[in-house]
Amino acid sequence: MCELFCLSARLPAQATFSLKHFAAHGAPNGRNVDGWGVGFHDGRDVRLYKEPEPAEDSPWMVFIEERALSTRLLISHIRRATMGANSHANSQPFMREMGGRMHLFAHNGGFDAIASNFAAVARRFHPVGETDSEMAFCLLLERLAPLWEGAAPPLAARHAAFAAFAAEMRPLGIANFLYSDGEFVFGHGHRRTQADGIVAPPGLWCRHRHRAGTPAPPGVAISAGDGDQQITLLASVPVTEGDWRPLDEGEIVVVAAGELVASGLR
Repeated sequence: MCELFCLSARLPAQATFSLKHFAAHGAPNGRNVDGWGVGFHDGRDVRLYKEPEPAEDSPWMVFIEERALSTRLLISHIRRATMGANSHANSQPFMREMGGRMHLFAHNGGFDAIASNFAAVARRFHPVGETDSEMAFCLLLERLAPLWEGAAPPLAARHAAFAAFAAEMRPLGIANFLYSDGEFVFGHGHRRTQADGIVAPPGLWCRHRHRAGTPAPPGVAISAGDGDQQITLLASVPVTEGDWRPLDEGEIVVVAAGELVASGLR
């Protein structure tokens, strides 16, 4: 299955080893060999790098590591193609503008019969590629669009729309996904194929680190800065050492500036 990874931090941080370790999940002799992508939020915009090639062999990964880009928020994805060609358009994360800012979405799983759901509500947002994941992103954006017609909507409204979308997606298949509007990250854990081959929870894991002066999570180089650094990591499987918490089936977590601001089942 595909692999998801997210870093949210109060102060700019570098996800060097985490991304390198994460990229190894897409090694040519592994299962996830059909593409990769990583999006670094930069204010209202996003630096998005992606390609339909194995991540472990990609010179872009070397470029990203050598540049040591610092960010407060990134979302990354390793693809195992189940729908759609092995192409740039079908590589994740997907990105769209809404409300004068870029939004990112990455999905692990698959949705049956999503095309009929999409056709019933599609207005402004349409997929560029052929994947069920991009259709799901467009459905989410259709739900969110009325909220973004003026000023940035309150968190409660965004959370309610995301929860309704997650509830709609769960009956269609496996629904692990990360969505970011540049301010908040919404993570939804469902089920995934586990090491024993059984499809079961957890589909997403979370790790939160708080307090300045304590050792950083292995592989996450934290830039110097004043004040307390806070970091939250979300991933399909743990990508660093330390205490990771599995999300319950159907659980939604909301993260902002490295802090868990909401979690629970919906």
